[in-house]
Amino acid sequence: MGGSIGNMTDTTAFDWRSFLLRWSGEWADSLPDGETRSADDEAAWRARWLGFPAAPEERIAAMEERLGRRMPPSYREFLEVSDGWRHAGGFVWLLAGTEDAHWHDNESGLADMFEEYLDEDADPEERREADIWRRGLQLDVESDATHVLLDPEDVDEDGEWAVYTWASWLAEPPQRHANFLEFMRDRYREFHSLRAQGSDEEPVFVNDTTQELDSMVEEARLEALRGGWERAGEVLDEAKEYGRPRAAGLGDQIRRLLGETYMVYFDGLVTDPQYAAELLPPLVAEHAAHSYRDDSTLTFHLRGADDGLVSLAYATLDQVRNGTYRYTAAGPFGEAVERARELARWGDTDGAWRTLRDALPLWEPLGPDHLAPLGWVADPVLGPLLTPERGRELLSTPRGGQTGEVPGPTAGLDPGDLAWLAEPDPGNNRTSYRFVLVEGVEPEELPGRLADGDGTVLNEPITFWEARRRSLHERREFSSYDDRALMAVGRAGTGWSFAFDGDPAPFDQRRFVSPAAAASEGTRAVVVWSGLRKSHGERFVHLSVARDGAEQYAFTYADGEVRSSGEIPRPLDPSRFFGDLADGVGTERSLLEAVAGEFGAHLPRHAIVNGRLHTFATRSWTRPPRDGETYMVIRIHHEGS
Repeated sequence: MGGSIGNMTDTTAFDWRSFLLRWSGEWADSLPDGETRSADDEAAWRARWLGFPAAPEERIAAMEERLGRRMPPSYREFLEVSDGWRHAGGFVWLLAGTEDAHWHDNESGLADMFEEYLDEDADPEERREADIWRRGLQLDVESDATHVLLDPEDVDEDGEWAVYTWASWLAEPPQRHANFLEFMRDRYREFHSLRAQGSDEEPVFVNDTTQELDSMVEEARLEALRGGWERAGEVLDEAKEYGRPRAAGLGDQIRRLLGETYMVYFDGLVTDPQYAAELLPPLVAEHAAHSYRDDSTLTFHLRGADDGLVSLAYATLDQVRNGTYRYTAAGPFGEAVERARELARWGDTDGAWRTLRDALPLWEPLGPDHLAPLGWVADPVLGPLLTPERGRELLSTPRGGQTGEVPGPTAGLDPGDLAWLAEPDPGNNRTSYRFVLVEGVEPEELPGRLADGDGTVLNEPITFWEARRRSLHERREFSSYDDRALMAVGRAGTGWSFAFDGDPAPFDQRRFVSPAAAASEGTRAVVVWSGLRKSHGERFVHLSVARDGAEQYAFTYADGEVRSSGEIPRPLDPSRFFGDLADGVGTERSLLEAVAGEFGAHLPRHAIVNGRLHTFATRSWTRPPRDGETYMVIRIHHEGS
């Protein structure tokens, strides 16, 4: 960026006169013709100068003697060019020079107010910040309830004092600026941002600064499409501070793919019908995640949209909440999206991501301000593919007709084994699990093997915990003998499908019936159940393997002993895992590694833990009650049923 606009940290070399002259001229040009102005503003407009005559050294020295402190370098250098300033942004109308700067000394009572809000256990830093209203040097002379204080105790190695600003009408803590120069540059950006919003009465806000910024925004757009998202993001962030149109909407696309959602609204683009198909879904999905059914804020971020686009937003909101939103795209990339969804809905999230990534160079933007495919992050099946690392990989990939260096692929999220089940999950919620592996069948065939009747169908993809809540809500009968497992299904590697239950009922060895035999008609099936016995906190493990409808071998380790049947292959012999030195997790891991090695199957961790998979309810994993055995059934009746 140009020297007058770009980020500058060398305050000693700053050209204050050029900066203030530019600001003054742009302010004068932005005023509407015929507007009623005060005498001071009229004089400033005619002179094209918001400042005052420079303060000679003796006046600055007299000020410092009066205040008892030498002024920080950047404020001193400012005074040497202008002894005060008018219209420092939109809310400070007069900024102090040598005569008006004075110690605040809590004259506003703000020190008392901020101290009242401190907790009893507030740390020294918080107390020091509250005390700025006693020790600070006040620079605001006339303002819209906006305070500007130089802090003589917040000093850097160059002798610069930090500047704190606070407005009573903003629900925000005081804002800190590293020094007076950074404060003034921020006020200059604020002036630009407010003028850029414009009105019918004001002249079009165009000048050398806006033209330079808009040129940089355009170059940043191309740089982002070439894969240079980091540099592009920096430029767009600065242009956004100046209120340049396009900058916020372009920068938000980058932020959203990095996993950032706070204050991401795609301003200026989401209400454009050309881009709504891609930008509305992620905006709506974020709203749905935090709105708690209060939809009043959704239209706030769609200001200026026509009725058709608002209707589309609410229709999309319903789809997102119902889990039925489905992302589509044009051309070869759209075809890859469909292939990726098919892989993801059966658990192959790594394969789905590779499919999207490899097709990205073929992606076609909806218009010149479209930086990357975005609607897919709201798709219930595709959205869980996004991680910050993958977002960076996507953003680093040249696309939209641009060329550049292709990034190396990110590491897959699935370890390709079963051993991950022995690791603690993030919330330590998975204390027990069970799964069925069936060879040579597709996942959609599993209900026919594991459920009662031919009418059981797979639910639409959903997270396991959402499926659990929905299942409990819909059930009308609960039996102490019934153990119908709610299982997520997918592919378990080459040639295998799985059904997985991450929150099974308590294990009862006396009544347990393995579903392996029923699942193995015409093929092989494997059942593993592992968990902690709630009664005494000890781990139990069950393994059973069946072929062609008959169990071949099985063992159960519980209560410190192993019960087995059939001819168990040496790699799975329970004596290898459950000896006197068995250590729980280590034993569980070794067994899972042995099962994966014996059958060449694995479970997709990312899809099971973070994704959305099809689910269904199996037949009971327990036998029917025998004569004389008592059990309890609870039936729930709802009004109108």
